[in-house]
Amino acid sequence: MTPSCQLPPNNIAGMTAESAGGPVGQVRPITYYGEDVLHRPCAEVTRDTPDLDQLIADMFASMYAAEGVGLAANQIGVGLRIFVIDCPEQDDEGHPTGRSVVGTVINPTLHLPNGHRELVERTEGCLSVPGATAVLARVSEARVTGFDANWEPIEISGTGLVARCLQHECDHLEGTVYVDRLPKRARKQALADADFSRGA
Repeated sequence: MTPSCQLPPNNIAGMTAESAGGPVGQVRPITYYGEDVLHRPCAEVTRDTPDLDQLIADMFASMYAAEGVGLAANQIGVGLRIFVIDCPEQDDEGHPTGRSVVGTVINPTLHLPNGHRELVERTEGCLSVPGATAVLARVSEARVTGFDANWEPIEISGTGLVARCLQHECDHLEGTVYVDRLPKRARKQALADADFSRGA
């Protein structure tokens, strides 16, 4: 994990565009399961992508307003390969480490361990399927490479909740929501449990 992405809990302001003199983030509506932008692969971001700083600021603002730990651009209706994260670290047993991973990743590539991959079953939820949770197996460790908001190379790696969050957000950018990975009956139940009237 790069030091620029790791901060103590409740010390997130230094990672936001606003605190660095960038644009003030505006909260945007969360895109819900069933909307087309969530179910197709996102496009690559380029250095010429307009209003990218504003998008990043809006993504952080929207994530915090919704009390999430990560947010992909298509979760606010923008089909671009970028996600933001502010995820407290937990070990594989779910115990907090006292640290938090905060960052922006543009055009991320997900790397999972070669060879044997340990799967960990944990309850998972999603801002785009509000109010519902389900147990889902994820690989216990993950690494993402890409570019930060300044187009500098970035790498974030982690286990536990961070690994789950990295996989979850990268799934979004491929057009996959976590419930799509569930068995048919569990997926049907999660969607039935969801409160899609939130924010309406």
